[in-house]
Amino acid sequence: MKANKSVIMLCLLLFSISGNVFAQWENTGDVRIAEQSISKIDSLLKINLKIDLSDLAVQSNLAVDIIPVLLGRDEQTLRLPKLLVTGRNRHIVFQRMPQKETEGQREVRRYNKEEQYADYTISIPYQKWMGRASLSLVLDLCGCGWDVLANKRMGVTDITINDQADYIPVLAYRVPAKEIKIRQKSGQAYLDFPVNKIKIFPNYRNNVAELGKIQATIDSVRNDPNATITSVSVRGYASPEGSYRHNAYLAEHRTRALLQYVRDLYYFRDAEFTQSFEPEDWKGLEEMVVNSAMPHRDEVLAIIGDKAITDPDLRDRRLKELHGGLPYRHLLDIFYPALRRSEYVVTYTIRPFDTEEAKGLLYTDPKQLSLEEMYRIAKTYEPGSEAFNDVFDIAVRMYPKDPAANLNAANAALMRRDVATARKYLDRAPACGEKLLALGAMALYEGNKQSAEQYFKEAKAAGMTEAEVNLKFLQYIP
Repeated sequence: MKANKSVIMLCLLLFSISGNVFAQWENTGDVRIAEQSISKIDSLLKINLKIDLSDLAVQSNLAVDIIPVLLGRDEQTLRLPKLLVTGRNRHIVFQRMPQKETEGQREVRRYNKEEQYADYTISIPYQKWMGRASLSLVLDLCGCGWDVLANKRMGVTDITINDQADYIPVLAYRVPAKEIKIRQKSGQAYLDFPVNKIKIFPNYRNNVAELGKIQATIDSVRNDPNATITSVSVRGYASPEGSYRHNAYLAEHRTRALLQYVRDLYYFRDAEFTQSFEPEDWKGLEEMVVNSAMPHRDEVLAIIGDKAITDPDLRDRRLKELHGGLPYRHLLDIFYPALRRSEYVVTYTIRPFDTEEAKGLLYTDPKQLSLEEMYRIAKTYEPGSEAFNDVFDIAVRMYPKDPAANLNAANAALMRRDVATARKYLDRAPACGEKLLALGAMALYEGNKQSAEQYFKEAKAAGMTEAEVNLKFLQYIP
């Protein structure tokens, strides 16, 4: 019977405690964070809070624990030291307790119905996950521990903790337009012709090797299942010795002969064949002489560049007469053979690829991909990941002059905090809102908060919604 009475008394006691706890909860009210300053300094995370207690009511004999809790994105949890808010009598008891029992505890007496604030300051070792954490306040009304049912979490007080050193501003990438992928392969051939002949003799002197270069270029495209040849063009050049008229004849008909030779070797259903010629390559000769140390170099250049000489044959005679023909013989032996050449260009298109096909070519033959195809590849990876950044690095190497490629490569560099590389690419990026975001990020990494803010404001004015996130972050930087 005594045992039964004990059980009954225990149940009544537990019921009474439970009722009191929930009554306290009902009548206690809320707290909120009035002011906050959270920053990383060296290896410490410094938290400064001004907590508004004005709506909190604490009975004289009781206390409320306010427990700040850091919550990470990947479910990391860190409970910080509590702030004990006491009623009048509980405060007196706390003051009379031995120092060893209260050491390290933070306590403030609550004056009910009065506007009141409590300062909470703490420094803790910084961990990387804290840079993307949030801070909540938990009210422990019964002293049972912060994680039980009777605790009240002030979700409305959540704040984002940002670390300037770890923060990567939100950037915007430019989506490249779809395009017909036009590619070219080119080269030079130095064919030998018998004197005054215009017919090609494939086995004459070094013609086997020279014709082989042209065939190899064409075959490399023709044998590519993804390529379609659209045109083959040949431009022939002659050296300046002899009459201009005769050189024009030789250049034109030798070029025609080479083009016909190519047409006889291959059949391209829709390819266009074009030819052009330069009877005397004076520009090419001038470049060779400029880069040489030949005898009487400056005098030779003066004759070549004399705009008063409009007759090519007269210019040729002046060179022959210079210093008894010594410089001219040097030109004939050293430079003129290199001027007698044929330049050829094979133009072709590459078929479009789906994303998976494009992935297979990214590291093996990226020149077959368009910027738009590379962008689609990047979108399959986590932004800022090594694979994501690699795509834009490859893209700018393939398209070094493209504004969009340079902008996106700058963003990729900023994702890994490579300011020097980003600046190089941004110099070739177009003036746009995306560039303003990148410039703001670069200024932030360099420690110039004021410039970063200005760039982000300009980006926002240009319609970049990403700038709003970055501007909000700046509020937490001292």
